[in-house]
Amino acid sequence: MKHSAWLLLFVFAAGPQQASAQQAGGGLNEIQRHGQQLLAQSCGICHLPPERGAKTYGPPLNKLAGGGDDDIMREYITNGTPRMPSFKSYLKSTDIDAIIAYVRTVPAPAAAPAAPAAP
Repeated sequence: MKHSAWLLLFVFAAGPQQASAQQAGGGLNEIQRHGQQLLAQSCGICHLPPERGAKTYGPPLNKLAGGGDDDIMREYITNGTPRMPSFKSYLKSTDIDAIIAYVRTVPAPAAAPAAPAAP
């Protein structure tokens, strides 16, 4: 029970990207909720900011991750990259699918407004 409370606190403190997903994600299905939990446990150390505005080691995860291609995300999670460890011996394929399903519900951040042109 204590572990669940800490996990919930971590997810709510994860930052605006995850907060907006929480607000919009009230309709998450069971697989997406499982993916959300796995992301916080397995991916959060690198992909979720420890506090608002903090930088992360890895890119923020949202529906555009992996170019929006589930197969690319699956490859990255399964086999890793030069900067990311492999999770094939830690996560089952259904767990990886759940993470991808959740990430696809996270809205992409709005593009920053362009700076005005110099006169």
